[in-house]
Amino acid sequence: MSTKDLSLYWKKNLKILGILLIVWFVSSFVLGIILVEPLNTIRLGGFKLGFFFAQQGSIYIFLAIIAVYVIQMRKLDKEFEVDEE
Repeated sequence: MSTKDLSLYWKKNLKILGILLIVWFVSSFVLGIILVEPLNTIRLGGFKLGFFFAQQGSIYIFLAIIAVYVIQMRKLDKEFEVDEE
């Protein structure tokens, strides 16, 4: 891979990481801590939504972020022909 391709590969990789880190921050910190009181007015399965995000929701979102990262990196690897398959 040329230096130009390598630089573009890492720029795209960092863009994916940045977006996913923002989603993680919003789901865990903003929804689980800052907006907990307004979210507690909504109920999900008998539990307050703020409590759900603080205890379970951010974990589920984190697992979804991992899955999205794997899928996006596979696409990026194929685009730059560095996939292992």
